[in-house]
Amino acid sequence: MKFISTKEAPQAIGPYSQSVVVNGLVYTSGQIGFLPNGELAAADVEGQTHQVMKNLFYVLEASGAHFNDVIKTTIYLEDMRDFDKVNAIYSHYFGTHKPVRSTVAVRSLPKDVKIEIDCIAIADANKDFG
Repeated sequence: MKFISTKEAPQAIGPYSQSVVVNGLVYTSGQIGFLPNGELAAADVEGQTHQVMKNLFYVLEASGAHFNDVIKTTIYLEDMRDFDKVNAIYSHYFGTHKPVRSTVAVRSLPKDVKIEIDCIAIADANKDFG
């Protein structure tokens, strides 16, 4: 089991890791729309979603995976009325790759953000974590 951290995404805001690689799979913690310096990227769901996807990209990359290696995602939305906006941005990053997904509406999210996404991906078996 390898616990992964990258400075390209915001550091964990609690006692958890950005991701862990175990048995060839990457499990990411939920990513929210914060910049690596800890500031909120945008007030709107579109800006936050773009930043969430960028954070996931960097966490996956540090873990030996990419978006086309993702098997499953879970999206947590503060407001299900944002579903179509989020889908458009999510589709941009995943392209034709369509991992299985759950989307749930939640009462609130950490730091009062509008969206959080986590995922499971296949790790590159040749990745050297040094």
